[in-house]
Amino acid sequence: MIPLHEEQGSGLGAGAAVDADGQDDELIVNDRTCIVTRQTTSPEALIRFVAGPDGTIVPDLKRRLPGRGCWITADRSLVDRAVSKKLFARALKRDVKANADLGAVVDQLLVADLVGMMNMARKAGQFISGAMKVDAAVRSGEALATFHASDAAADGVRKIDQARKAWLLGSNAGYDIPSFSLLTGAEMDGLMGQNAFIHACALAGQAGEGVVKRATMLEKYRDVGQSGAEGGAARPKQ
Repeated sequence: MIPLHEEQGSGLGAGAAVDADGQDDELIVNDRTCIVTRQTTSPEALIRFVAGPDGTIVPDLKRRLPGRGCWITADRSLVDRAVSKKLFARALKRDVKANADLGAVVDQLLVADLVGMMNMARKAGQFISGAMKVDAAVRSGEALATFHASDAAADGVRKIDQARKAWLLGSNAGYDIPSFSLLTGAEMDGLMGQNAFIHACALAGQAGEGVVKRATMLEKYRDVGQSGAEGGAARPKQ
């Protein structure tokens, strides 16, 4: 079972990663370069990889593992390309092994990270489930984002989408409440047990915002697009 990643602070600690030039990754504000596209962007849009003790490439979602790291834009196709073209060895300047299923492993880790944050947000009262509760939170503007099982009944999703559109039209906020459908009901049953849901939403707060951040990363990695209401813009950063 893949361990869930817990939210951690940004301060220096015993587990903080130090890169090749001796600086803590958390303190480096410069953009990073994707080893596949060669485009430079913020670390928030990238996934860090390091070589383990045996030379096997390991994803470092929290950017805390020691040693020289390299970066790839959060896109499954780019990770797969880096594996097939043996780009990790060139980037890390050493003999390394990238397993053929690395792209799938990253997906599993992103899912585990998202589920772990959903559970933390639920305990903090910042993640609620149930169609009626979600509908009310959307209409009041309390919801940061909505979540549906990817195999949820179309009618239930449609009703909550109507609430999202009604809020967008009535609030004059200029942005939509985003919606995500990333896991099937069966997948959530296996990962979340009694916390599995058909319809849910994240509420304001650090944990709720962490859920939305992780869902956005997973969605971008899978390149499935964001299911916002027509004409809606993304909610601005808090």
